[in-house]
Amino acid sequence: MSQDHPSRRAFLAASLGLTATAFIRPSRPQALTVGQVIDRIKANVGIPWQAQTVDNLIVGRPDLPVKGVASVMMATLDTVRRAYDQGYNMIITHEPTFYTHQDRTDNLQQDPLYQHKREFMAERGISVLHFHDHWHRRKPDGIATGMVRELGWERFADPEKPKRFNFPETTLARLAQQIESKLKIRTMRVLGDPNLPVRSVLASWGNVGLESGIPYLAQADLLILGETREWEVVEYVQDAIAAGQKKGLIILGHLVSEQAGMKYCAEWLKGFITEVPVGFVPAEEPFWRPGRPVK
Repeated sequence: MSQDHPSRRAFLAASLGLTATAFIRPSRPQALTVGQVIDRIKANVGIPWQAQTVDNLIVGRPDLPVKGVASVMMATLDTVRRAYDQGYNMIITHEPTFYTHQDRTDNLQQDPLYQHKREFMAERGISVLHFHDHWHRRKPDGIATGMVRELGWERFADPEKPKRFNFPETTLARLAQQIESKLKIRTMRVLGDPNLPVRSVLASWGNVGLESGIPYLAQADLLILGETREWEVVEYVQDAIAAGQKKGLIILGHLVSEQAGMKYCAEWLKGFITEVPVGFVPAEEPFWRPGRPVK
């Protein structure tokens, strides 16, 4: 029986090795998609996903690939542009993209600004998820958690009442200055005696109407909120003070009153989105005050 020449055996072995390698070579992982990110958010938020909610994909499609995820408070055109320039093409926004809480656009279809903003995102493959209801309903509330952390108020939180904080006695002016500094607010407004002694604070981030504002004010020396109609809670507090009640009101502005909650959201997202970069892109406070420089 004849034997194979050594060079031939080596050639066959090498060929078989290449063939085997071709079969076992790992395939490239599939790109993370918008739909997969949304599914992970639903799986990790800790509460059942509601059928009736504003938390929907507002721009983009579930099958679009994700290069990076940005958590933002408000998907303004400027914020979306800055997020995209940083490599994020999926935006998780707490507030609406198109000017109403439900992101209804029926009356905007012919609006040039709406068209420009929509086209800007479509041309760049940007997707936007509205993430409001479930971030608030999460236990604990994601917005409140981030705001308390940003202010450093964890040790003052009332264990029996999540929105209430108990401080060593301070004054309204001193506490207002501390909040303004920590949140870097340009246009915070304060109502009440600057020397008002403050021990108890009720903080409700975002919008507060009269129905909730009245019982909130009854629980504390000071009510802190994001925004309200001036003929509702503001007028009510004015009348309370005129009637002799020792009360104060701080209006932060809606954006700054919740933004740290979306900063915290970026940290939370990093816990289950690891394939792509995840970051927080702050929205700019919209207002400025005469006599103070605008950064």
